[in-house]
Parts: sequence; C-alpha cells; structure tokens
Amino acid sequence: MSNLRLCSLLFIIIFSPCLSAHEFNPAHLVIDEIADNEYQINWMYPIKNIGPRAEIIFPETCSSETQSPYQQGKYLVEKIDLICIESLKGQTIEVKNLSVLTDALVTFTDRNNDVFEGLMNLKEPRLLVPIKKQSIPSSYLTLGIDHLISGVDHILFILGLMFLVSGTLNLIKTITAFTVAHSITLGLSVMDLISLPRTTVEAVIALTIVFLALEIGENKQYKSTPWLIAFGFGLLHGLGFANALTEIGIANEQLLLSLLFFNLGIEAGQLLMIPIFGVLIWLAYKFNKYNESATCVSYVLGAMGFFWLINRTVGIIY
Repeated sequence: MSNLRLCSLLFIIIFSPCLSAHEFNPAHLVIDEIADNEYQINWMYPIKNIGPRAEIIFPETCSSETQSPYQQGKYLVEKIDLICIESLKGQTIEVKNLSVLTDALVTFTDRNNDVFEGLMNLKEPRLLVPIKKQSIPSSYLTLGIDHLISGVDHILFILGLMFLVSGTLNLIKTITAFTVAHSITLGLSVMDLISLPRTTVEAVIALTIVFLALEIGENKQYKSTPWLIAFGFGLLHGLGFANALTEIGIANEQLLLSLLFFNLGIEAGQLLMIPIFGVLIWLAYKFNKYNESATCVSYVLGAMGFFWLINRTVGIIY
C-alpha cells in the first residue's frame, strides 16, 4: 500500500501538469512574394497558446494591410498584404509577445520560388531574411526536437518500452524498429499517400500507452522479437508526428529535406531521453528498487494513458 501511495504522490507532483500539457503547435509565418517588393502573408498562430497572441513586426520601410483573422483547425489565421520600398531580403522580421512554449516557423518564398525557412522564439525573436538562397531547411531539426520533448505521450511510450525490453542488444533493435516504423508512416503521411484523422491517431497512441502500462504491471520482459511490437506501434506514432508537421504546412520545394531534418530532430530528442531513462533504470536495479519503480511507472502510464484515451475519444465524438 505504501508503494501505491508513493506512486500516487509522485504522479500528482510530477506528472499531473502534463495531463493538460502544451501541444506541439508552432506558429507559422508564410510570406509569398507576388511582385517586386509586394507580399501576401499568412500568419498562423495556435489558438491554445498561453498568453496574448504574438504580433509580427515588419521593417519600417514596409506598409501593411491586415484582414480580420479567422479560425482554421487549431490555428487563428491572419492574412496580411505587405508592400515594401525594398526587398525583405537582407532585412529583419521580429515577433513580439511570443509564448515561451511556442516557436514560430517562417517560410519565405520569393518570385523565383526560392524558399528560405527560419525559426523565431522567445530567446531569438528576430530573424534576418538572407539574400542568398537557402540550401538546407535546418529549422525543421529544431522543430523535430521540440515536438519529441513536448510530446509527453511519446516520451512515456519510450520509457515504457525500456522497462519491457530485456538486454542491451534487444533494446537497440527495439528502438531501431520504432525509429524505422515511424519514419515510414511520417514520410507516407506527409506526402499524402496515407491519411488518418488526427484525433483518431492520438486516441490510438494513448491506447498503446495503456497497453504498455498493463504489460509492465504484469512484470513482463520481452526477450525475443520485442522489435515487432515496437515496429507496429511506431507506425502509429509516425502518423502522430506527421499530423503535427502537416498542420503547420511544409514547403513543397524542400519536402524531402524538410521531412528528413524533422525526423532527425525527433531522433535527436529521442536519443536525449534514452540515456536519462537508462540511468534511472540502472539506479533502480542498483538499489534493489526495480520492482517498485516498474510498479510506479505502470501506474503513471496507465493513469495518463486512460486520461488521454478518454479525452481524445470524446474529441472524436464531439
């Protein structure tokens, strides 16, 4: 009973804020040059953002005309017509009132269809639009890392897998299978070859977390072919990654590179989590607390998984 109380206390203190955790919904500023120094702009800002809506500040040499914002999915979209005395290339764009939890992806397309993409956030609210063509959309690397780290459900799934897999070699195979699987569905979904509603995908992802919680609670250890389960569940999580990416839009001219860097960002975030969880599991073994730790993790995964499952299923119905 004491273990249950301890787990409940840890759940309330550490994990309960994550029940309503911030979703990965970066803002997106889309700038299209339609004539010399004339631009059509879409400013997409997440409705669930914490705090006031951020404002874009253009160079003083520009004049703008803004239309009333309207809702599009999880975003509030504001259309802006911008006329500048000189090109935006070589000039700085700034964002004000950006939330600490929200990054702003900037996609700039000139009349030659050359695309530049950058990222603004609370620490770096200014972005210089380069004069030269950008060859690598490296901003998607940062977005991928942010998505993995802010996605509590994905993090808990990785933690659950590590408690179920026995042996270092099996763990490597399992994580590799999960990576390959979600890379496949991420690519297919972004290229519009497969598609499932976002709410349905998120509900099923929650169900995979509940499954892991039940398996951990029964003290199961996958010693043979654990990568098969990881591969199957990875296909589902890949659709979740893809929904987050397609929600904000992606530059078609750099589709494959943007997809590659976003996926590399996810892997980087994943690799940051694995050593941390590995150390915690090793410490649990060292101090003979592995069974208690596994029980606690099972309770946490089960509670949060069921909460998300119910919450997301309601979202499907209504």
